Amino acid sequence: MTAFAIMGLLPDNMTASGEVMFGNNLLNLPERELCKIRGNRISMVFQEPMSALNPVQPIGFQVAESLILHKNLSRHQAQRQASKVLDRVGLPAKKISRSLYPHQLSGGQRQRVVIAIAMVCEPELIIADEPTTALDITIQEQILALISELVIEENMTLMLITHDLGVVAENTDQMLVMYAGQIVEKGPTNKVFEHLVHPYTRGLFASIPDTEKSANDLSRHPENSRLPTIPGRVPEFWERTKGCSFADRCSR
Repeated sequence: MTAFAIMGLLPDNMTASGEVMFGNNLLNLPERELCKIRGNRISMVFQEPMSALNPVQPIGFQVAESLILHKNLSRHQAQRQASKVLDRVGLPAKKISRSLYPHQLSGGQRQRVVIAIAMVCEPELIIADEPTTALDITIQEQILALISELVIEENMTLMLITHDLGVVAENTDQMLVMYAGQIVEKGPTNKVFEHLVHPYTRGLFASIPDTEKSANDLSRHPENSRLPTIPGRVPEFWERTKGCSFADRCSR
């Protein structure tokens, strides 16, 4: 929801409070102005590439489309540039035809196409929303490495949304911890990891499995095999009150 709010893509019956500053407050811009920013200055890598891609358009055109819309390139020029970007994300033309459709690609290949679409206009900000959720662990590592490499090479800013604290530790400089739509903790990633302040952040870290515990230890002490949990549930938006949204579940 945070990413959708930034992109101005929330449903009409949902509201966002605060400000999204990107030169101007994006929440106050008319739809026409937002359309000039989306996919151009701010791009998004979605968590499910199969639903993010158009099933009836070839991948080459889907990457080229942003260049046609935002950079006023001809279709031929845009497709040539799109092919170069697909090469950069690990889909060389000699192996992956630009006329293929999403269903003809693997999950990892589809996510590379989504990354190509996100970076083809050389945006200032890329929002990656759980970009590896639907992928196996090996492909996850490849995709995260690819995103990090491209962001550094092109001097872009990456906003990475994930529930995987290992991914946060390895791929971010600053982190925000959010609960029920509110920021509860923020700071340099290494500082947050070293000094947990908010009870919700502590609960998240406590729930990480301890891979150093041996099977023998767990068999002798089965009570230690269960991960700590946070009692209660996340409140619905109409149940939220003023103050800390975590108050009803707080252990303090």
